[in-house]
Amino acid sequence: MARRALKLVSLAAATSGFYLYSSKYLDPNDFGVVRVGRAIATTAVITYDYLTALRSVPYGSQEYAYVKSQIKELFVSFEDTPLGAASLAQVHKAVLQDGRTVAVKVQHPKVQAQSSKDILLMEILLLTVKQIFPDFEFMWLVDEAKKNLPLELDFLNEGKNAEKVAHMLKDFDFLKIPRIYWELSTRRVLLMEFLEGGQVNDRAYMERNCIDVNEISRNLGKLYSEMIFVNGFVHCDPHPGNVLVRKCPATGKAHIVLLDHGLYQVLTQKFRLDYCRLWQSLIKADMKRVQKYSRRLGAGDLYPLFACMLTARSWDSVNRGIDRSPVTASEDVEIRTNAATYLPQINQLLNNVPRQMLLLLKTNDLLRGIESALRTRASASSFLNMSRCCIRAVSTYQRSKSHSLYKKAQISLLEALSLWQINLYELFLRLKGTRLGNWVIAFLSRMHHSLY
Repeated sequence: MARRALKLVSLAAATSGFYLYSSKYLDPNDFGVVRVGRAIATTAVITYDYLTALRSVPYGSQEYAYVKSQIKELFVSFEDTPLGAASLAQVHKAVLQDGRTVAVKVQHPKVQAQSSKDILLMEILLLTVKQIFPDFEFMWLVDEAKKNLPLELDFLNEGKNAEKVAHMLKDFDFLKIPRIYWELSTRRVLLMEFLEGGQVNDRAYMERNCIDVNEISRNLGKLYSEMIFVNGFVHCDPHPGNVLVRKCPATGKAHIVLLDHGLYQVLTQKFRLDYCRLWQSLIKADMKRVQKYSRRLGAGDLYPLFACMLTARSWDSVNRGIDRSPVTASEDVEIRTNAATYLPQINQLLNNVPRQMLLLLKTNDLLRGIESALRTRASASSFLNMSRCCIRAVSTYQRSKSHSLYKKAQISLLEALSLWQINLYELFLRLKGTRLGNWVIAFLSRMHHSLY
């Protein structure tokens, strides 16, 4: 239910991209630009942004050929075949004159001019659907597209986001974010440090390269928990093409490489703290607080459905505790089977929650897809990492609002005790099933019986 429904949240970007492709497909010349990525077209885009000379130069003329040839002053080599292509841009590998290997992200021609037309077309189509089906309440998709697409089209904004998140998460030594080469970047062309690796959902690649799948899953959970709960600055497009893994030849450590920083969600403090407390309640199976904070986030009487959408679990599993009951095949079948039944309620819910929630739902869905591919879905470690971040976030807020040194010390002590309890529980889970763990459990059990 949740997985299929949450994919609707990404419709704004996907629909816009679809029309970008569709309009180009109808023009054979543009089709070559977008789908095939011919070297001439790509070179033209780069040359325009660097030299600002092609707009007034007739295509195919000697002057055009001269201006295009100036690209050689920038690169020793430039690979014609893109490493990856999407509706807005494509990425090429190149080598600069000073020997640096770079990734060159090039925006497709006409995207800037076409984007407003695509959004207008999407708005007309959605209005038409609403006329036919009055209960259709997805007009917010247009608002999200109007807000997010211009940001994604500004590559300088993407570079700033990359630098901001790199600084924000600098203590995570497993995270690698490409360095931006500002002197060679523009709004339509972004030059970055070239980093490569396997896609994060490629379990076979990790096994071939002796990368611990569980470690990658844990670190990905740490990364996104820190962004969502602690910093409120969230990378919202973690599809496998944007999250790579590699093993560092020098240290042997596994790295996560985070790419494509065009789309971020900035969470308000109130929203972030309510979201923290909601997840704490879900992990503890505290249904009263689940209801309270779901309502505060706009779910109203649909809070059970909201909890199921956030966790991708059945209501029965939410009540038992999502960290206590593993995901089963029968539960997945149950959720998929009931999806159509709840579509009107999901529609209503998505229309009522804060706009900040929409990209988070999409992000959650993409992360669960990665966990499912790695077969690490809903592991206890992911919930423990979320709990740590929620505790730290709430404690930091409480300290900021307190003017008493005694009260601040009390908050810090409670925070330390809560984090210590989580560490102890994590140690217990790791020992569970081992000979030492069985001995400890048996010893504690005997101690318990002797006391009572």
